[in-house]
Amino acid sequence: MLKKLTLCAALAMSTQSKADDYLLYFMGGQSNMEGFGFNKDLPAQYKKPVENTLLFFGNPVADDALNGGKGVWTNLMPGFGTGARSTDHAIILSDRFGPELSFGKRLSELTDKKIAIIKYARGGSSIALGASGFGTWGQNYADNTKINQWDNFQTTVRTALANNDIDGDGEADTLVPAGIIWMQGEADAYHDQASKVYLANLTSLMNDMKMTFGNKELPIILGRIEDSGKTPETRMMPYIESVWDAQKKFVKLNANAHLVAFDEPVEFIEDKWHYKSNYYIKLGNIFAEKAAETLAK
Repeated sequence: MLKKLTLCAALAMSTQSKADDYLLYFMGGQSNMEGFGFNKDLPAQYKKPVENTLLFFGNPVADDALNGGKGVWTNLMPGFGTGARSTDHAIILSDRFGPELSFGKRLSELTDKKIAIIKYARGGSSIALGASGFGTWGQNYADNTKINQWDNFQTTVRTALANNDIDGDGEADTLVPAGIIWMQGEADAYHDQASKVYLANLTSLMNDMKMTFGNKELPIILGRIEDSGKTPETRMMPYIESVWDAQKKFVKLNANAHLVAFDEPVEFIEDKWHYKSNYYIKLGNIFAEKAAETLAK
């Protein structure tokens, strides 16, 4: 089930007549950041737009495809999970949601600041070049004349920040970069060589992302990847231990980096890769609580 929002509707978000300050977060990664939660499973408090929280959804496409990163600012609401699409004039909502929904809602409850989220995630994408047929975030892509997920990220951020009035009230707004929320690694954990260089690739990617937002001290919050197989013999990702180790080492080596994880075993849908709906709510809440801690420091 898809729902289309026109640009006019997307910008009819505020009746205020003054400039506003927003804490700006980037949420990126692969499919469990994209989100496979079903809107129909949402508790009532999540089924309406989140107050004081806006979202720019960058259109997710494969490497070398056109129109990646296109989007407009709108209210945060259900429908920005897998299957959602956007152009520079419209948003097509899906019947799914991701961790952005509860992240925005919970963080807006934990701070008196307004929240702006830029989201770009591509299911199945790896950081390592050539590790996935669904796309790569590696900056040195082929002959540098082709387009990959790094380019789509850049387009997403550039397009989002080009609008200086994100709430559409006629006054320029101030966006203050406050953090990068990163949920990714499953694709790299599926391949031996990619898993071995995950720490180096993650470090390079996060450093470049921080500089995209003009702040080398920007907090980074990683989500620990999970596997539906609970033993080495049943795991979907045979090299997940290498990525787990890389995530832990990254946090130890970077003062403003944090690793968050579920405090209970995760339940998966039938494909064994993606979480059941309530775990996307939990994941967003975990991200939000850590983000609030970084604001208090």
